[in-house]
Amino acid sequence: MAVLHRALFTWFVLLVFLILLVLRLDTRTQWNWFIVFIPLWVYDTILLIYVLFHMISHCKNGHDRLWSSVHRKIWYISAIVLKMTTQITLCLKLQYPAWEMSIYYVMAPLWLLLPALLTDVFITLVKRDSRY
Repeated sequence: MAVLHRALFTWFVLLVFLILLVLRLDTRTQWNWFIVFIPLWVYDTILLIYVLFHMISHCKNGHDRLWSSVHRKIWYISAIVLKMTTQITLCLKLQYPAWEMSIYYVMAPLWLLLPALLTDVFITLVKRDSRY
């Protein structure tokens, strides 16, 4: 799939999610919060399957013998899992307010993910800049 198609698909999924979110927040519907997040979970599942398939096929063919490449793909998988964990805990907090889950526990996976992403982007930019 071309980069343009992936970008358009990502924007379409985000648009559908935002429409469902607005309908739920406007109290026009009383949908379950897990239903509102379905577009994001479908997108994350497709992304996870894509990364796993890509990792398995390259390792099987012998292209990914470098540990840095394998570590990079494991990092992608862990980032997707942390994002999905945040979405699930957020849905649980919104759907069941009687549970009185602390927002700190709900957002903990995201707080782990964001500094790691910032560090990864910074290291990638420094490595790329040092090559030139």
